[in-house]
Amino acid sequence: MEPRLSAVKQQEIIDFLKRPESHGLDARETVQCVETHGALIFLAGVHAYKLKRDVRLPYLDFSSLEKRRLACENELRLNQRTAPGLYLGTLPVVRRPDGALAIGEAIGEVDGAGEIVDWLVKMRRFPDDALLSRVVAKRSLSPQIVHQLADTIAAFHQSAAQSSAWGGADELARIAEGDGENMARFTPDLFDPERAQGVAKAMLGAVAAQRQVLEERRANGFVRHGHGDLHLANIYLDADGRPRLFDAIEFDDRLAQNDVLYDLAFLLMDLWHRDLRGEANRIFNRYLLRTGDLGGLGALPLFLSLRAGIRAHVSATMAAGSTDGEKNAALRAEAVSYLDLAAEVLRPRQPVLLAVGGFSGSGKSHLAAALAPLLGPIPGAVHLRSDELRKVMLGQDPEAPLGPAGYRAEVSARVYGEIHRRAEQALTSGQAVIADAVHNRADGRDALAALAARCDVPFRGIWLDADPALMAQRIGGRRGDASDADAAVMRRQVKSGAGPINWQRIDAALPLEVKLQWVQELLNN
Repeated sequence: MEPRLSAVKQQEIIDFLKRPESHGLDARETVQCVETHGALIFLAGVHAYKLKRDVRLPYLDFSSLEKRRLACENELRLNQRTAPGLYLGTLPVVRRPDGALAIGEAIGEVDGAGEIVDWLVKMRRFPDDALLSRVVAKRSLSPQIVHQLADTIAAFHQSAAQSSAWGGADELARIAEGDGENMARFTPDLFDPERAQGVAKAMLGAVAAQRQVLEERRANGFVRHGHGDLHLANIYLDADGRPRLFDAIEFDDRLAQNDVLYDLAFLLMDLWHRDLRGEANRIFNRYLLRTGDLGGLGALPLFLSLRAGIRAHVSATMAAGSTDGEKNAALRAEAVSYLDLAAEVLRPRQPVLLAVGGFSGSGKSHLAAALAPLLGPIPGAVHLRSDELRKVMLGQDPEAPLGPAGYRAEVSARVYGEIHRRAEQALTSGQAVIADAVHNRADGRDALAALAARCDVPFRGIWLDADPALMAQRIGGRRGDASDADAAVMRRQVKSGAGPINWQRIDAALPLEVKLQWVQELLNN
């Protein structure tokens, strides 16, 4: 299907919606218009009005009034799941008998005269700088926002309706074929034909390689009606500073009903593309912590590639429709960079098991979190932190304090067993793993080396040596951390010791950059 763009047909409506008087505002006020490939959003006073473009593209069709009405109703319904206070209703744009246009609510309920010429979604307006895409342009995401966002997505996926009718290998093959066809439309003018064909072929190869996993996940309830378009520009911070998901796909349920990791992959890909790799890895790991869903990790490179491929041809389509030379050039460059990322995420990488040990306050979790984005396939290593796993296994939030019962020897044995179980699952899926715990027992350290051998992956163990005074200082500076250990706990650990340690030892007092370089050199040798 060839794309059909009919903005000219809607131009009168667009001009009308750009006027402040159309929204009951003073003529001196301004109405801001934000354009996407499928809609125009008019920011007027305290409200926003979304108009579906009269457009037909290979992946969406708003080319009739009825299709746009249904899309508006679907958008309202679907987004009640994640942003109920944001979406207020649907409204008609009406042509009065005198030929003037009016927004439905402005003509009064008893005044039925007039022809409906289009439909709008009415929303509450939030500050422009509340969009997460704007937030990350100015600063990194705080740990609190990262945790809240991952927790929000995990809870949404766990409550979303299951849908085995779609998803699975055949559906993902269809998406891969669609990516290939859409990218081919922009060759050789924008995309190198050989490059685009190679990416499309690699996507289909990845679908074939992961077919059994994909079908098992569909059968086991991991295909759900998710968001479908989960990138940073579709997440905002509410008045309390909490992230909210909005603007879910409304035009094709089939696109939104897929593997939950495919849904998450759009956000991870977007963050990685913006060079926010630490944030991508931390959201990835927090989501895994909350859901325990490591079974689909082997398919994650495919999911990331498909998402990058979609953004490549969407950016190319937007460039083709732009008459602004500077904007056109930026969109073209963006499209090529997405295609490059679609290829990069499918490049094979060697998984590795890295263990980081040391007494409380030695800085092992800080080092592990910094290392995680640097190891293994995108978005980096699975970071298994004992402090967090312990809390989740006992039904607590990772940052909630535990009483003494949570630290009994039998509980600790279960926690280390869970680290080993999750590590094996991730490693056999091709993902790198960092096992972050005290690791003060020789038999536990030996068990990790044996696990790596069983999975046929390299193993490296790092032990952080630190002066007790430094560890006490670091413990005293913790705020909102998953570790409950205080200085007294640390001193008991030091007194008990860890026995002979045959791991590589590193001075915990060294700057983080030096430690990162040291560990990377160790892994490369």
